Amino acid sequence: MKVGAVLIDIDGVLYVGDRPVAGAERALRELDRRGIPYRFVSNTTRRSRRSVARRLEELGYSIPETRIITAPVAAAAHLREGGRTRCFLLTTPDARTDFEEAGIAAVEEGADAVVVADAAEGLTYASMNRAFRLLMDGADLIALEKDRYWMGSDGLMLSAGPFVAALEYAAGKEAEVIGKPSGTFFLRALREIGINPDKAAMVGDDIVTDIGGARACGMKGILVRTGKYREETVRRSGIAPDLIIDSLADLPDYL
Repeated sequence: MKVGAVLIDIDGVLYVGDRPVAGAERALRELDRRGIPYRFVSNTTRRSRRSVARRLEELGYSIPETRIITAPVAAAAHLREGGRTRCFLLTTPDARTDFEEAGIAAVEEGADAVVVADAAEGLTYASMNRAFRLLMDGADLIALEKDRYWMGSDGLMLSAGPFVAALEYAAGKEAEVIGKPSGTFFLRALREIGINPDKAAMVGDDIVTDIGGARACGMKGILVRTGKYREETVRRSGIAPDLIIDSLADLPDYL
């Protein structure tokens, strides 16, 4: 497969739960040796970009923070560019720092937008009802991602998607999705590298958000059999990856 750049998911690709994927760090060094540029694109919304970089360092990876593009970082830039700087943030306190550093004010009233992430225990009835009322008062609905679930250290975990769907249904509004599978998210990452989608590939463990989203914007899709990968889910999706490999460790063998 001839590609000029690679986008790589993080959770489920570089690590699963608390364990780094064997051989993944070696594969990244090989990409560096060959001069193939790459960025890490993640729908992880519980952590700030700084915390993601620190977490990867703890797992043995040497990845500069600037190579990591997360949904909160992309959303903060998107909101600021659109002049929506007063937001109700359904996020973890850690992820909130990416918005605050970008000049987005976290408010409880008079919000321009409601931003929904995987806020874990912060997704309570009270917080969801506050979001619902703000939407009914005219706020826009911004979803950092609409993943259904992800693989935690002790099993599958609900992601933000089910909660976004609940607010869409209650308020009668469709969310604007910022993270994967949004083409805007992929294109923002590719602009940093300076390459067109038809020259790039996306490596991920989610057949819909990683592979489906990448292929929809003209990229190649490489699915790994780690993380949330399930053969039955792939079969039901109707999405055909360009390539399926056992793990990121095998990537250099196909480039």
